[in-house]
Amino acid sequence: MKISIEEISNEQIEEILIRCHEVDDEIYEIVNKLESENFMVLGYQNEKVHRIKLSDIYYFEAVDGKVFIYCQDNVYEVKQKLYELEELFKEKNCFRASKSTILNIAKISSIYPSISGRFEAVLDNGERAVVSRQYVPVLKKMLGL
Repeated sequence: MKISIEEISNEQIEEILIRCHEVDDEIYEIVNKLESENFMVLGYQNEKVHRIKLSDIYYFEAVDGKVFIYCQDNVYEVKQKLYELEELFKEKNCFRASKSTILNIAKISSIYPSISGRFEAVLDNGERAVVSRQYVPVLKKMLGL
């Protein structure tokens, strides 16, 4: 596979062009990664609004009627409901892991079976998240298991 990079002037629009013989899962994965990298979410912390890249988000969690974004070192509140975020990110490497959480699959370092058909995911930052048994098939499908 040949990779080319061309620098352009500021007046031109940046674009990424993929030329391939066949559009397969690997191509879709590359496109998904590129789109996720540029996708931003607004997070609120200490009365400030922050633009957060989806690629920096480990998971979303609903607690006491509020939804939070968990990143490497910070926690932000978001205004959307969990079901809205699930719909927004379903094609962006995120999946519902339980009634109250959405995980970014790109931030999972390992998974293993737990009790009662559940799975436990260990995230890149060392946190552990439970994947409820009703969402395990979604995780397996996303991982290609």
